[in-house]
Amino acid sequence: MLLIQELESGRPKPLVFVLNANLLAMVKMVNYVNRKCWCVTTKGMHAVGQVEVVVLLQCLPEEKSFPKDIFSHFIQLYRDTLTGKVVKHLSLSLFGNSFLGSEEHAGFLYIRPTLQSLQGLPLPNQPYLFGLLVHRAEVAWAKAFPLRLMLRLGAEYRFYPCPLYSVRLRKPLFGEIGHTIMRLLVDFRNYRYSLPMVPGLTVDLEAQRTCIKIPTDGYNELMKALNKSNEHVLAIGACFNETADSHLICVQGDDGQYQTQAISIHNQPRKVTGSCFFIFSSALKASAGYLAKSSIVEDGLMVQITVETMAELRRSLREMKDYTVTCGRLDQSDSQELVCVQWVEEKCTVNKGVISPIDGKSMESIISTKMFQKSEYKENGKIIRWTEVFFLQRGDHPKGGATDSAEHNRLTERIARAFCVALCPHLKLLKEDGMAKLGLRVAFESQEVGFVAGSNGQPLPAQYLNALDSVLIPVIHSRGRKRGDEPIVMELIFYILENIT
Repeated sequence: MLLIQELESGRPKPLVFVLNANLLAMVKMVNYVNRKCWCVTTKGMHAVGQVEVVVLLQCLPEEKSFPKDIFSHFIQLYRDTLTGKVVKHLSLSLFGNSFLGSEEHAGFLYIRPTLQSLQGLPLPNQPYLFGLLVHRAEVAWAKAFPLRLMLRLGAEYRFYPCPLYSVRLRKPLFGEIGHTIMRLLVDFRNYRYSLPMVPGLTVDLEAQRTCIKIPTDGYNELMKALNKSNEHVLAIGACFNETADSHLICVQGDDGQYQTQAISIHNQPRKVTGSCFFIFSSALKASAGYLAKSSIVEDGLMVQITVETMAELRRSLREMKDYTVTCGRLDQSDSQELVCVQWVEEKCTVNKGVISPIDGKSMESIISTKMFQKSEYKENGKIIRWTEVFFLQRGDHPKGGATDSAEHNRLTERIARAFCVALCPHLKLLKEDGMAKLGLRVAFESQEVGFVAGSNGQPLPAQYLNALDSVLIPVIHSRGRKRGDEPIVMELIFYILENIT
């Protein structure tokens, strides 16, 4: 009761709960879009290579105890991360048994906030995800095609593109899978295959013209999808289209049938509508009198083309060339529509809001890879872990970078190992001085080969840099330079943790 009173008193700062020596939960009661909610946030997931997690849970009327199940789930996520299993945007984490007072609460679908209001929420450092409560009947969609479920939640709560809060004990939004085009594209029984996704790919539906935009750095993913696809059908899932003002959604009626609807940004005219997937099918006969036919199917776009057009489309994709399909009857040029496939140079919105611990430099749109170290470096009850590497500059071509070589990976690992070994004797002192997150930037450029290391936006104090010099410099200089080597600049991120194993 005291706890609830403390939270209801409108205290400005969240209450902090210790889940383990490395993981905290911050709890605050908030009024979010006129709903009284628990806001529960992790602090400490970043240190094990997992994004932080926020759960915004609508309070029940007269709720007199705190929903502690969320804590147990956070601890489970933390343990999973130590084995290399992490949650990402649109991934699902399932609960073992009854959760938050019901057997029907099956898990959380994790989403990255986009156009929603974040006002008044105590948020962790970027990156973070919101967990949305999923009903047991919706699990098939959360696994097979999570974007459909995310947008359907948006329609249900009139919140574009979806709410950030969860409502307990609600009715499911989908029932038996039944007749859906997805049955042809997804294995609902064992989930061995699903609709392939290309990061950053979007579909814009406008009057008389549809544009499928593929980012150039999604070339490799697109080729994987193309090589695995049936020669008569090319189907690919799109990402939520942040530049659109509305989006196609799919609603299952009480009769089990699927209908197409759209949701849009409140009080904004609809010009561009996003779509959740596209299908090109080469089932159109040349004798049908059509150049091609396009139609909306559920929450996606279906384009029927001839076998010849399919061959041309595939060739264009392989060669990274734009391609336009004209849809409509051969004899009616005034009512024709265009479906354009375009390669765009847009950067994926990765690492939004992330900054370097060395000098506070923004890491937005810089590609990074999470690291799950098998070996840990321990001393005086502390552990240092390497969690991520950012590629600030590398000789990279969209059709497969030369620097993704085993040799380059081995060098990066040796640098990380040398950094951990050099700082091992100092872990206790570093952590006590508030330097638990460290960055190491290494440059291999024609003018200079060297490193900088820092924490909290400042270079490390001299005693630590001296310890690093003697161990790191020989490793960095061990990479012999060959003519034509492209410059590489990378930043490695490390965290110092309590040893709780």
